[in-house]
Amino acid sequence: MKDARISVHPFTTEDGLGLSLTRFHRADCDDVVLVIHGLTLSSDMFIMPEHRNLVTHLLDEGFTDVWALDFRMSNRFTYNLETHRFTLDHCARYDHPAAMAELRRHIGDRRVHVIAHCLGSVTFMMSLYGGVVNDIASVVCNSVALTPRVPRWSRYKLAYGPALSEYVLGLSFLDPRFGDAPVLTRGWMLSRVTSLFHNECDVRPCHMLSFMWGSGKPALYGHHNLDDATHRRIADLCGGVGVHYYRHVHKMVKAGRAVKYDRSDRSMAVLPDDYLAYAADVRTPVLLLTGDRNKVFADSNIVCHSVLDDAAPGLHELDMLPGYGHMDPFLGKNAHVDVFPKIADFLKRKAA
Repeated sequence: MKDARISVHPFTTEDGLGLSLTRFHRADCDDVVLVIHGLTLSSDMFIMPEHRNLVTHLLDEGFTDVWALDFRMSNRFTYNLETHRFTLDHCARYDHPAAMAELRRHIGDRRVHVIAHCLGSVTFMMSLYGGVVNDIASVVCNSVALTPRVPRWSRYKLAYGPALSEYVLGLSFLDPRFGDAPVLTRGWMLSRVTSLFHNECDVRPCHMLSFMWGSGKPALYGHHNLDDATHRRIADLCGGVGVHYYRHVHKMVKAGRAVKYDRSDRSMAVLPDDYLAYAADVRTPVLLLTGDRNKVFADSNIVCHSVLDDAAPGLHELDMLPGYGHMDPFLGKNAHVDVFPKIADFLKRKAA
């Protein structure tokens, strides 16, 4: 990162987790941008050194105060490689409201625009449409938002995978680095078996990620869209993930929309059972991005745009990204040419 002062701002959620915000500050501006990663990822996905990254692009486009959130799904936190029972509701209820409170403590009442990816998009939209986060100028959601839809093979994995992983394999989390585990351990064997079905490349973490998410060879991106350095270090960017999150995603896929995991959980009483129930009341404009080769969340954002447009006609936008999949709109070597200008243009129009 050039010509920016970088500072880290730790904060604590109401349920006791330590999270962090990283600030990339070139100058004060009226429109602050917050970027949010997806599951297994971290804020590192927005500051990749092998090509022009999103934070640099935003700073150069005049958004000179950019913040990156690492919430509980970040691979920077070791508890993601431990047994836990976090759901997407936990992120919506605790993480994003606490992050916004910490952000506001530093920037005051300036406009805030959010750019989010994958389950970062889902959980932030749950906070926004659940009423626990407000006063947001605009949101950009990549791949999925409030209507998760997945390929058929992914449905089977979501339905049966968590129980098989925890109670048969004895693994409460999955890690793309299982291939580097000691020989004949459960993780090592799972990685080797997975690679038997993936001959599209020789990067074992890439195979594991296709096993963990989506349906394809590879599932999360097109190889042609990645710099070779990114492909080789994909396990640096995508870490381990607790399988319990998949249960909540599965419940949403079955419902066809974002819903609460456990309606009887009193700690989540502030959240709605159906996150789209009050969609017409939310006046924050949303740009829904999706690659036309999305093998993880398929046409989720196309459907979401239709649903949101019915609730608030003309407020929201949809942009298809030709040749892109799930993660390469941010990780791709040409994303600064094909994708980032679309995001910057939307932000500028909503900053007026």
